Amino acid sequence: MAVAAWQELVDELKSFDLSDLNVDNIGAWPLLVRVGAWIGVFILCLVGGYFYVIADLRVKLDNVEAKELRLKADFEKKAFKAAKLVPLKKQMAEMEESFGILLSQLPADTEVPGLLEDMTEKAVSNGLDISSIKLQSERVKEFYVELPIAIKVSGSYHDLAAFVSGIAGLPRIVTLHDYTISSEKNMSQQSMSITAKTYRYKDQGGGK
Repeated sequence: MAVAAWQELVDELKSFDLSDLNVDNIGAWPLLVRVGAWIGVFILCLVGGYFYVIADLRVKLDNVEAKELRLKADFEKKAFKAAKLVPLKKQMAEMEESFGILLSQLPADTEVPGLLEDMTEKAVSNGLDISSIKLQSERVKEFYVELPIAIKVSGSYHDLAAFVSGIAGLPRIVTLHDYTISSEKNMSQQSMSITAKTYRYKDQGGGK
């Protein structure tokens, strides 16, 4: 019976002329043609739905996934910075402590005369003859003020070396520059000219 019904449908399809297709009378089409037409319409709906709905959603999904990757990368960077924050705070505290120690080694204006006295005492204690120890004009730098001191002394090489070592060992920061040594008439004595520089922190107002 099923074979007979199928054969009837096939015979109907064979006897059907495509020119007889009329969209206004779909019900008169052979069953196989109608089924094929509905399958074609269904496929077109699927394809259209993909391109007009699913494809658009796919683009949005790609954008969201790309954003997710960027957020993950940003999170990793911030997590790395957060992990380094505690050690950085500790390092900053250590730097501030060291900076405070260095600042304590920079003389204030009222301490400069005491520094000159210390230099004079170092020269005398090492048996040197002092020609002059003079404070020069200040030189203002970006973050500090430089205080040059011109020193002229005479004595033996050994005494001069001991004096230089003593100056370098003062509790305040003092650097030595531009020294010249010349022999006096007495070959056992030498004259030395040297510039000692000490420093003080320039206040926030930028003044001296």
